[in-house]
Amino acid sequence: MSDALISKSRKIFHMQIIETNTLTISKENIASNADSSSSSSRAIALKTAEFISKKCRRKINIMNKISGQTLGRQFEILVTEFLQNTFLRLDKIRPGKWVIQRSSAGFQTSDFAQYEHLAVLNSLMNENKQLAAVLGNEYIIAPDIVIYRELYEDNEINFDEKIINNATALAADLRKSESKRPILHASISAKFTIRSDRAQNSRTEALNLIRNRKGHLPHIVVVTAEPMPGRLASLAFGTGDIDCVYHFALYELLEAVKECGSDDAIELLNTLINGRRLKDISDLPLDLAV
Repeated sequence: MSDALISKSRKIFHMQIIETNTLTISKENIASNADSSSSSSRAIALKTAEFISKKCRRKINIMNKISGQTLGRQFEILVTEFLQNTFLRLDKIRPGKWVIQRSSAGFQTSDFAQYEHLAVLNSLMNENKQLAAVLGNEYIIAPDIVIYRELYEDNEINFDEKIINNATALAADLRKSESKRPILHASISAKFTIRSDRAQNSRTEALNLIRNRKGHLPHIVVVTAEPMPGRLASLAFGTGDIDCVYHFALYELLEAVKECGSDDAIELLNTLINGRRLKDISDLPLDLAV
């Protein structure tokens, strides 16, 4: 129903995508998330944009695409705001002291409990170039968007009844008295479009988070506006690194591919959806509550 929080937030998200000129159409009729060198990408992206425009009753501006760096930054901001407006409202099913921020706030993986040891390793590698040459320098990353959980004072944990004391649970990450860093709950890679190098970067970041953690593994997801099913598949297929890929307008994309895509593109997109490797952005808040 249109009055549901996530539905309303999704519509607002799309309206802001248009109002901030993140999604635009050029004089040559090319949407800003399309690959101009691909006729399929141009057709699918344009039709998706038309469906978004119609559903949220906003006219998409006809203008030259803004710079890629600006597009990426604006997309990150809008995805962050969408999650702040939705996930933070799920306190009844996922209580906690949650914070959602972009990496521009200065966070990197070593700022969180599961990865604090990486700061020591990074310091050693800075001092010893031979060690750096052997181990590499990709241990500490800065995810585009993070969701983390603040720690609890002992009196907060013991508010209704005495749960903990100073004799046990001395290494629990959730206790502020025993741990100094918040707990990383989710690492979100926001990619307005997907090219081969960007897909590889997202996978590399995911594998680093998996291999280098101590303790709980955070959610690792990608949010994108990429229109091409093949490029979505390059990131969504497979298991073990990325939890799932979330599309900024999957329902509209599916309509667009059915209308102007090939039979192979339709089949591929349905395979990704039915295999639960590709979901709409509206699914993300509830999936993060798991």
